[in-house]
Amino acid sequence: MLAVVLRMKLVSNTAYEEGYYSVLSNTLEGFHHELIDLGGVSISTHSKGAGRPLLLLHGYPQNHATWGQVAPGFAERFQCVIVDLPGYGDSRFATAKECRENSSKRQVAEILVRLMAKMGFNKFDVLGHDRGARVAYRMALDHTEVIQKVGIIEVIPTGDMWGQFDADMALKAYHWVFLAQPYPLPESLISANPIAYLEWTLRSWTKSNSLKPFSSAALHSYRKQFRNPDCIHAMCEDYRAGVVSDRALDDADKAAGRRIQAPLHFVWSNKGFPALTGDPLAQWSEWTTTLTGTEIDAGHFAQEENPKAVLDAFVPFFTG
Repeated sequence: MLAVVLRMKLVSNTAYEEGYYSVLSNTLEGFHHELIDLGGVSISTHSKGAGRPLLLLHGYPQNHATWGQVAPGFAERFQCVIVDLPGYGDSRFATAKECRENSSKRQVAEILVRLMAKMGFNKFDVLGHDRGARVAYRMALDHTEVIQKVGIIEVIPTGDMWGQFDADMALKAYHWVFLAQPYPLPESLISANPIAYLEWTLRSWTKSNSLKPFSSAALHSYRKQFRNPDCIHAMCEDYRAGVVSDRALDDADKAAGRRIQAPLHFVWSNKGFPALTGDPLAQWSEWTTTLTGTEIDAGHFAQEENPKAVLDAFVPFFTG
């Protein structure tokens, strides 16, 4: 097993300006947008580029727009497919029942593997941040013949994360417990003032404790998402799955000694959640056969706070 740690320090300071932006046409300029129906769920995709296919998966409380500052760099080298996770952004479950029954990372991974096959990609690389990273490593565990390489940003495995919940972690990652409360408690409380809740969350997880790292187009997209009760509900179902099915799947795989066979590169921020675990790279060593890692200077939203470091970490990994 190979473990390499690199340290880089460069934080973007994109100015925030209020204004109206079309979520689909402006957030990822030059990317082809398409809604793809998979039966029970339609997935919003943005695609561009040529070369190795690379699926990019966002996290909470965001959507595809989180990749806006790094997407052009990736698209110069890879055939990028950037999606909204099911229920987030412009991706939609057909019914609340479909949402509830298909929010585990195993089910989401299955949906997105079907999506990529429908787009003509039977083998591909995957890069995920936050909730998208949890889908990415579950995809690598369940679809070993499909996933070639895995990039993980700012998470340790779900079961291990629950094991780290001391007082400090519980205060910082309170949303894990809050969003997993039974319907409709978190949905009702967030919907009472969704934009204030969203912006407080974004600020509090950045190194600068501000909205400066986020582009105005991305912020508009996130605000639009939080004004949609269906999106808020889907986010809560995502976290409800995290405390029940996702944790159970991780615990069973760990007990069985299952490991991710595809090479995995892990990026964590010096001011993010995994850094609170003490040695986040060591957490992944128990789950992988080929592991490398990079620590960067940022808060939780690495690709928006330090886009250059994210590109510097993953472009060589996916091309090498």
